[in-house]
Amino acid sequence: MILVADSGSSKTDWMGYLNGETIRFNTTGINPYFLSEQDISKLISKNETVIQYADQVKEIYFFGAGCSSPDKHEVVSNGLSEVFQNAFISVDHDLLGSVYATCGNAEGLNCILGTGSNICYFDGKKIHDGHHGLGYVLGDEGSGTFFGKKVLLAYLYNKMPTSLAAEFKKAFPADKEQIITNVYQKPFPNIYLAGFSRFMANHRDHPFIQDILRTGFQEFVDSNVKDYPKYKDVPCHFVGSIAYYYQETLIEVLEQNGIEVGKILQKPIEELFNFILHKEGIVQQAS
Repeated sequence: MILVADSGSSKTDWMGYLNGETIRFNTTGINPYFLSEQDISKLISKNETVIQYADQVKEIYFFGAGCSSPDKHEVVSNGLSEVFQNAFISVDHDLLGSVYATCGNAEGLNCILGTGSNICYFDGKKIHDGHHGLGYVLGDEGSGTFFGKKVLLAYLYNKMPTSLAAEFKKAFPADKEQIITNVYQKPFPNIYLAGFSRFMANHRDHPFIQDILRTGFQEFVDSNVKDYPKYKDVPCHFVGSIAYYYQETLIEVLEQNGIEVGKILQKPIEELFNFILHKEGIVQQAS
């Protein structure tokens, strides 16, 4: 059995292939910056599908947020090995997984706009990293965490229109002290902050929200996309819930900057899974 995983900080999507059958399941996000080897093995071993198929898994291709260095690869690999004891395990960055899903074997820019954000240039064979992927404190422009923080600050600083502020208070009744505690004292503050970005979904047509979206996407373009000399010469692909759900505004900003819009995928797992099957020489694919 082959397992392919695409993991962000919030959620991991899994697809497996066994005797012509495709298996799908989800687990919590697996990020080695926030989880130890023991945390990962405990998290995975609780899943019923994992329990059912663990001994049959022979290969795992894991692409995850935070998996950008050999030591972080090892944390994830060791954690998975505790559960999948018969499997060869390959761990790589989520950027490579989204490149396989969007660019395939063609040249292009690949962007992640989910809980966090990142970008890379793919020449058709090799990823060329830029100076990005700095995380939610220093970077993550255009991400769920970025927009969640913008919306939250507008509310806390009393910069949000009165009608919107009333709706925000209904959706998120926590007071200032609770918010500060969650951000500075509790685990996964990036996921907590990203949760506030969901407020934009039901109010996306409001001029105030539109301004936040346009400004945020433009900041991503200015600080990330335009850092690559060929940004007007190759398609610019996107993966992630923020890119997917707010793609109308994203496309508008990209076109204003003369950028060719490529694929915009909510999740890369389906395309990534099929790419790996082809790469491994398995002709039959999931429907």
